[in-house]
Amino acid sequence: MKKVERINVIMRYINNRAHFTISEIMREFDISRSTAMRDIREIESMGMPLVSEVGRDGGYFVMHNSVLPEVRFTDNEVKALFIAFMATRNLQLPYLKSRQSLAEKLLSLISEQQQDTLVLLNQILLFEGTNPYNPDILDLSDLPHPMLDKLIQTFLLDRYLLITIEEKVKKPHPIYLLQLYREKSHWHIEGFNLDDEKKQIFSVDHLTDVEPYPNRKRKSEQEILDKLKKQEEVINLVIELGPKAIAQFKKYHPKNVSLSYTNPYHSTGVLKTFIDVTKREEVKETANWIMFLGEDISIRVVPEEVLDVLKGRMGLFFNKRDE
Repeated sequence: MKKVERINVIMRYINNRAHFTISEIMREFDISRSTAMRDIREIESMGMPLVSEVGRDGGYFVMHNSVLPEVRFTDNEVKALFIAFMATRNLQLPYLKSRQSLAEKLLSLISEQQQDTLVLLNQILLFEGTNPYNPDILDLSDLPHPMLDKLIQTFLLDRYLLITIEEKVKKPHPIYLLQLYREKSHWHIEGFNLDDEKKQIFSVDHLTDVEPYPNRKRKSEQEILDKLKKQEEVINLVIELGPKAIAQFKKYHPKNVSLSYTNPYHSTGVLKTFIDVTKREEVKETANWIMFLGEDISIRVVPEEVLDVLKGRMGLFFNKRDE
């Protein structure tokens, strides 16, 4: 890390702490004592109001009610921020309107030369999923489901939720929220249903209302995690992957599937997961995804239901090729 970048990071580090020592700075940033002392003196000379404390447990703290120096971004930090914005366009992300105002504020802080650089990057860089005909950084053409922001605001206060889904009979579901995730351009809620005491997936697209769960007699988080652990499914799909299949895996993989590398070069790996064969749609999706991985795989364990779909798909493929 260059000196200017390191000093900027150290300033943010110490500004977020009531008290710090030279030893902590040395350990956190992997620098020598003399370098740490020089950096602290330079930060003081820039106007950060540091007060030193003597004694065995001495150190430094930032003087309260003092104006801190403005944060400055390096050229590479500015590029990193805006490339992150560019890469996430058209992904229906939450807080999209806030991202627009954030981008506008950042643009107002940087120089004209830096702005010109971003314009050039915006013209040349395209990412998967980005609409090339509407590539404006500040564009809000792909707003997420309107309930997504409310859902996030609610679970930040309380993970015990009462959610209502579009169904024939509108019945609120009491859940403990485990995860909120995006898969195949759609947002999903993974929650522990407090009535059925089972893990369940809900689509945010079908969400009509969300509010904190009012019942005070709740299962504790530890009780829920213990129940989930006991309900863990038995692995019934094991596949070994070569480098080409790993490249496909990185492009897309279902949320519940993880890959363990089997050599230090990350060129081979093995995935293990559970497929619920009682769900016909999940069986078909799994078969489709295995075919998506390509030929650079070796299937070690697979449910008969998935294998039957694969055989049918492969038979259809070969019949079409022979015609």
